[in-house]
Amino acid sequence: MTHSLTPSTILMLIVPPFLWAGNAVVGRLVHEMVPPITLNFLRWAIALLILLPMASFIYRRGSGLWTHWRRFAVLGLLGVGLYNALQYLALQSSTPINVTLVAASMPVWMLAIGWMFFGAKVSPKQLAGAALSIAGVLLVLSRGEWRQLLALRLVPGDLFMMLATIAWSVYSWLLTMGKDKDPHQIRANWAAFLLAQVTFGVLWSGAFAAGEWAIADRQIAWSWTLAAALLFVAIGPAVVAFRCWGAGVQRVGPNIAAFFSNLTPLFAALMSSAFLGEAPHLFHGVAFALIVGGIVLSSRQ
Repeated sequence: MTHSLTPSTILMLIVPPFLWAGNAVVGRLVHEMVPPITLNFLRWAIALLILLPMASFIYRRGSGLWTHWRRFAVLGLLGVGLYNALQYLALQSSTPINVTLVAASMPVWMLAIGWMFFGAKVSPKQLAGAALSIAGVLLVLSRGEWRQLLALRLVPGDLFMMLATIAWSVYSWLLTMGKDKDPHQIRANWAAFLLAQVTFGVLWSGAFAAGEWAIADRQIAWSWTLAAALLFVAIGPAVVAFRCWGAGVQRVGPNIAAFFSNLTPLFAALMSSAFLGEAPHLFHGVAFALIVGGIVLSSRQ
């Protein structure tokens, strides 16, 4: 694991927040068509079908999957079963600005969890980079009017998003821990490594979805729009984003990678400009400079 940011690594870490921003837009679009936890289950069930032709060998005896099932079950719980399910659930009672604001605390949680549980050192430059990056996110969320942040009120959805952010932080750290003990033929193949997690993640998310349907009367409004949305969230934010995020975290570590996640609200704002007809503003450019400045500062030795 190296802390140098090469062009290929930067691209690898920019792709996930771009796709995650699209995931938020699409998730909001279909939130009345499908229950939130069921949406997460359907998303990953489709992703599993996509991955099967590329890495079904992991189910054979001797592949190492069943020997290390506990590790993959934990990764599947945190990265597949919990994060997006909690995010979709958060959007049921919280506003997008609150949810994104809570998610913007990712670098802080990543630094704190790494320091408390994984023996990671936190440098003053990383702390300063976190402050710059979060300032950029806050600028986007407030649309250049800092007083708007004072009007925010926490609701249960904000707590769900906080739990999601913590789960993702732990997941990212676990990706780098114990990797030398992972089965080589699974770890060396990105599709196999992701399928190993998704296999257990689908079981987790399926159990959570069953609980969702047991607690309340749920309905799915099937349509071509919903079908297209499911394909997008399964291929882009799930398979492609997880592939890029996992590889990027292994290259530079969770602390540095976390700062790239703060590009998500900026991309979301740009997508709103493109699809909702809202023109970009000066604060978008200032926010981009702050976020990138935080990434550059935190990555320096």
